[in-house]
Amino acid sequence: MSHVTGEEGGLSEAAPEVNNQEKPTQKTEKAPEDQVPPVVDEASPSSTSSFELLDMELVPAPYQEVQPHWFFCPRANDNTTWLPFSREDSDKLENAFNTVGDKEGDEVVIAVDGERYDVHVRERKRYAVYWEQGPTEVRRCSWFYKGDKDTKFLPYPEDFSKHLEEAYMVAVTLNEWKTELEFPSGETVILHNPKLIMQYQPIGLQDEWQSSPSEQTRPRTVKRGVGSISVEIPEGEPEKVDHLVFMVHGIGPACDLRFRSIIQCVNDFRSASLSLLGSHYKRAQQDGQVGRVEFLPVNWHSALHGDATGVDEDIQRITLPSISRLRHFTNDTLLDLFFYNSPTYCQTIVDTVASEINKLHTLFKQRHSEFDGAISVVGHSLGSLILFDLLTNQRNGSNARQGVLSGESFQLHQDTLQDTLTRLGLQQYLDTLQAENLDLESLALCQDSDLRDLGIPLGPRKKILNYVRKKWLSEDSKTRAGRLPPGIQVQPEASSDNDGNQSSAAFKRNAHFHRTQSVTSAVEYEYFDVGIGQVSINYPQLAFHPQTFFAFGSPIGMFLTVRGLKHIDPNYTFPTCKSFYNIYHPFDPVAYRIEPMIVTEVDLEPMLIPHHKGRKRMHLELKDSLTRMSMDLKNNVLGSLRTAWQSFARIPVAALPPVDEANTTIENDLQESPASATVSASAKREEQRADFWTKVLEWPRALHKHNLQGLCEESESSESAEQREQPEIKVGMLNEGRRIDYVLQEKPIESFNEYLFAIQSHLCYWESEDTALLLLKEIYDKLGVAFEQPQQ
Repeated sequence: MSHVTGEEGGLSEAAPEVNNQEKPTQKTEKAPEDQVPPVVDEASPSSTSSFELLDMELVPAPYQEVQPHWFFCPRANDNTTWLPFSREDSDKLENAFNTVGDKEGDEVVIAVDGERYDVHVRERKRYAVYWEQGPTEVRRCSWFYKGDKDTKFLPYPEDFSKHLEEAYMVAVTLNEWKTELEFPSGETVILHNPKLIMQYQPIGLQDEWQSSPSEQTRPRTVKRGVGSISVEIPEGEPEKVDHLVFMVHGIGPACDLRFRSIIQCVNDFRSASLSLLGSHYKRAQQDGQVGRVEFLPVNWHSALHGDATGVDEDIQRITLPSISRLRHFTNDTLLDLFFYNSPTYCQTIVDTVASEINKLHTLFKQRHSEFDGAISVVGHSLGSLILFDLLTNQRNGSNARQGVLSGESFQLHQDTLQDTLTRLGLQQYLDTLQAENLDLESLALCQDSDLRDLGIPLGPRKKILNYVRKKWLSEDSKTRAGRLPPGIQVQPEASSDNDGNQSSAAFKRNAHFHRTQSVTSAVEYEYFDVGIGQVSINYPQLAFHPQTFFAFGSPIGMFLTVRGLKHIDPNYTFPTCKSFYNIYHPFDPVAYRIEPMIVTEVDLEPMLIPHHKGRKRMHLELKDSLTRMSMDLKNNVLGSLRTAWQSFARIPVAALPPVDEANTTIENDLQESPASATVSASAKREEQRADFWTKVLEWPRALHKHNLQGLCEESESSESAEQREQPEIKVGMLNEGRRIDYVLQEKPIESFNEYLFAIQSHLCYWESEDTALLLLKEIYDKLGVAFEQPQQ
């Protein structure tokens, strides 16, 4: 049989030549039964002669057909790594194979891996559904081998496994072992017994220094069936999908220090979430309340750096030739930040992200027609900023915004005040405005304080002013577009030029703005002090309303600040998304907070994300314990000083009885005997002297009470007071009134040097089980599923 060694070390297709123990071999003139033991002793030192000489004739084993298992290559054009399908997927593929057999016909497609891949059974190829990836090989495996330098068993090709199975069946049925399968290339597979099957390399491939042709290279161990090898078969994923999450990456094509793509990182994040579901929602899984959460990657980097934009070629022409590797890294990663600040490429990025999300959403709904759960979005680094701008500029379908953002071409002066208020749903304020003889032109000159004086609430005021300003901007945008640069604040009073011409109503109408706004942008500025989002960008709309927005290692706070935004109104919410979590590592150099932009008067500590095992990390618990010990020691020292000072201050009156007791004694003495008047007068004089010394020494005691005692009481009650006040602090409606900033716990090794692990801290979110658990808890809390803390 003409089997030749392939790239993976397996054998190509051919029929073997079978030599049983009655046929002499070409390697030696000895009888076959005398030949096997010494060859095995030399070639396989790990095996023992007692195991090889096992008498298999006493109890002939009945033949049972091998149960194959399906494997796949994780990467295209690479057949050196093989991973098993789950048992459910393997059974589906095996049933399809048994149905179609070797007959020619239409291709049979089986969805595997949570329906993220399709396997073409006849072609033996696996295709990705939601992302671009080359097809990978699929194999129906029943025989495996492992060389001396291999760490895992690798599957043989299907035809070769078929020939091995036929030879094994004959050997078991006839109870004839020590059978050789010879190949034209010189390789040999010997079936010594059911427990020992070896593959020997041809003599011609041995090293030249070997002294004798009979010396064999170290053989390969051959195993039959997936049950005889050490391989971890993954658990199958539940078919029911409870929640869908789209994950957007940051700068560059790689997402972690191992230079893995967004697809690989999301795969690991998905696996971690499945494991956490089994540990923290075990009872709910057993009761059928919990299915799984599907995570899908959104890749926008390839579209930006592809042939469609040609940006890579343009950048390459102006790149210096020195330090080429560093410059290539900069062009491929860091420049994405500058691209996003460019109106040209920013439009490309937001269009790509939105269209990719909508496309994935459509594909998912087609493959999961029964799905009725909610959808969330996750952004890492720059990806979180992209999602923030997209969500800020979504339309929620209300009549207050629909007319403004739908692109209707009508002029402000063509509408009456009544039409405008009707469009905004504020007809009840028509009489109030008409009583002041206000029309649309005069309304455009009003400020927020003017409408507040009329008794109009905050929400309607914002809607009216935002609507009128946008319409005036649409009328004379061309004449005013280049008048003021972005970021310049317009003064309320209009100034005259040299010719005496007023700056006209355009300046007055924009007196309320912190900066001019571009009419080509669909940005919704309703609740922000200044507009956010890129100017001159037409933000696309998502095909769904996200339930929650999770930001990992996000620079959103920094970008909003440099855009000129100083404060976010506590009443602001995303038009279509009601929940927002800003998750970051304490050593992440790219991450910034959001809550200080909402709550400026209170210094709030971020919420600490609990460890997925239900406790703080040991070094953090130790740090807290040391902090409490130091506070207790300080309090004890201050308490001792207070006691000592009080004792010192009371020295002159220590021998005197208390005032109440003294008065009682004197009154009793006066009642008992008239002769006690002299004694009472003496006691009264003694009491007056004591009062004098008490007043003299009272000032240091008061000073102690004001300083030391006050500090002690403040330090003792600071923690409890903070715990009492924190729940009462509202951080706005961006996360439905709940906390927004959440910080991960650093690892013990990271706490030694925060600078050393800064880069790693920005890329740790994909592998963090604490992050995955926070997402799952937020998702299933809204579904009403009870959270379970696993026992230690």
